[in-house]
Amino acid sequence: MRVPMGVLGSLVSGMGLGAGLMYLTDPRSGRRRRAVVHDKARHAMHETEEAAGVVVRDIVHRSRGFVFETKGRMRREEVDDRTIEARIRSALGRVCSHTHAIQVDVHQGRVQLDGAVLAAEYPKILSRIAHVRGVLDVTDNLQVFQQPGSHPELQGGAIRPGDRPEFLQCNWSPAARFVAGLGGASLLTWGLQRGGVGGLGSVLLGSLITLRSITNIALTNLTGMGGRRLAIDVHKNIIVHAPVKEVFGFWRAMENFPRFMSHVEEVRTSGQDRSHWRVRGPAGTVFEWDAIITRLIPHQVLAWKSVEGSTVEHAGIIHFAPSNDGRSTRLDIRMSYHPPVGALGHVFARLLGADPKKQMDDDLTRLKSLIETGKAPREQMSPSTPERTGPRPLH
Repeated sequence: MRVPMGVLGSLVSGMGLGAGLMYLTDPRSGRRRRAVVHDKARHAMHETEEAAGVVVRDIVHRSRGFVFETKGRMRREEVDDRTIEARIRSALGRVCSHTHAIQVDVHQGRVQLDGAVLAAEYPKILSRIAHVRGVLDVTDNLQVFQQPGSHPELQGGAIRPGDRPEFLQCNWSPAARFVAGLGGASLLTWGLQRGGVGGLGSVLLGSLITLRSITNIALTNLTGMGGRRLAIDVHKNIIVHAPVKEVFGFWRAMENFPRFMSHVEEVRTSGQDRSHWRVRGPAGTVFEWDAIITRLIPHQVLAWKSVEGSTVEHAGIIHFAPSNDGRSTRLDIRMSYHPPVGALGHVFARLLGADPKKQMDDDLTRLKSLIETGKAPREQMSPSTPERTGPRPLH
């Protein structure tokens, strides 16, 4: 007997609704579960409102900038030479990797260029300067070299590709992400409705574009094909009201990490430079890897990374800087990791409520409380992490 798809879909939906009601109305845990759902819904609403505000402000600012730029090009403005030179310097920074090697002289809107440039950048430099508002004429006295060679002013730096279109850049603006998200969702919806090979291609393309707009991560990293470059980077700064010796000692004893890192279950050290990590991932998954200390300057720098071949590529570096009075410590913390399936693993983790950047904020709050008071705030602890109290942290 063949069951119609409509009836089967209604049956599955009814079963899901019933299971959800049983989960929320359970006599023992239903009240807490409803409170958690309510809090997560409010948090999602606040994040949505904040994201919408950022997109609206970005669109408004871009629109105003476009209007003023158009007005400026339509009318002939009187601009002094110093302003034109500043505009030229700003333009050079976008297309030239050795701006200090170019001398700019402006007299009544007429520009004279002297110095040395690389051949790969030469056409872009002239084109860019010619389009600077206020420039009437350009006299080119530049010396063009194919390679830096023995010219000291051309050493170092990197050849710039020039202005790239918005959607070819690594980081998209809020407005670009919004537009791309709408386009990706439209392709995804159209592909689901159409079906077939064309619909499948549309679904795949729409999914990639939508995920790219949500995460703002390049597709090479999003799919895990970005070579050895780590996909997720988290950078935070925090000030802890404790001497740098004490703060450094707390971080140096890596066994302390589970005390404030909610996703770290255990860190076991073996020897001076090696440690074994056990980390809890989304949906109850557990990852384990070994790490080694790569840089250690007492009271200044601590850096580590996972050993080659680990399931999760992970690295971290912390810079310690004491305050002027020596009573506080400023921490500059950078952590990076590459999930097992690229940044897509990061996306799925976010959908399941495990946002690495948000976790880092909560973890640093616990760290600050642990070092300053000797215990972590109860409201910041995760439900599965017992409160740890006691004397000052283990060093």
